[in-house]
Amino acid sequence: MTQADRDRLVTLRKAKKRLITQQEAAAELELSVRQVKRMLYALKKRGDRSVVHGLRGKPSKRRIEQAVEKEAVKILSADVYKGFGPTLAAEYLRRKHGIEASRETVRQWMIRGKLWRAKREKVKEAHVWRPRRSRLGELIQWDTSEHDWLEGRGEKLYLIAMIDDATSRLFARFVRHDSTEENMKLLWSYLEKFGRPVAFYTDKASLFQTAEKRKRDEPGVEKDPVEMPPTQIGRALRELGIVWIAAHSPQAKGRVERNFGTAQDRLVKGMRVAGVKTIEQANQYLDEEYLVWWEQGHAKQQA
Repeated sequence: MTQADRDRLVTLRKAKKRLITQQEAAAELELSVRQVKRMLYALKKRGDRSVVHGLRGKPSKRRIEQAVEKEAVKILSADVYKGFGPTLAAEYLRRKHGIEASRETVRQWMIRGKLWRAKREKVKEAHVWRPRRSRLGELIQWDTSEHDWLEGRGEKLYLIAMIDDATSRLFARFVRHDSTEENMKLLWSYLEKFGRPVAFYTDKASLFQTAEKRKRDEPGVEKDPVEMPPTQIGRALRELGIVWIAAHSPQAKGRVERNFGTAQDRLVKGMRVAGVKTIEQANQYLDEEYLVWWEQGHAKQQA
């Protein structure tokens, strides 16, 4: 019997002896008068043990059989699921293997199976988030991620992504080179699908701006900056009437950077399970699986 059970018993005994009314007992126990009446009847029939829940100490009827846990751990021990976290593991167990279990249940299975180790949360430095833009298309963050997307199963790929700052709507494509040509193709595809945004927010890569050339021994601070001719992408944006904004740090375009962090985990593992080996297969998986999942779970709808 817990202390809470003892406290409840004291109140019920006072009500039984009519030292307090049933209404006062209900207020003290934060229950309804009807519940207090049922508890008093049970106290009369079964004595002090009536305040202890009848299922206490018994296994839950919702408990998943140990055989299911063993099967799940065996599945997740395969090389193809190496590095999966509990959330992603629970999703794949449900979708591909028909094993229904919550993220927390799968986490406990993985800990017992030595597939997951609980991590201590690190104290992070406080960061003031820039508020989202108010409307769809007002600002699009644009960047490229260089990563081992196919984990050695195929050629080296780059992921170019454009994400709406207001809604997190995502548009992305795998390419073989992070070149002006590939970025222009993606820009055109974006405009055809979504129309012309107000502004693009990118880093200061040479694709987007021409750097002023200086001699090594020439002090840069004493010379006025010279306006350089625009790059091909810069000229295209000007002709389209789209504003180009340069970010001064990766943190400034955090929305697209965080998407890359998610993609380097979930997208890489998903393509591994799907056996993706070519750029065509990678883009098909990106369109049919990852972007659909992102739209359902991360994109915000606007009226």
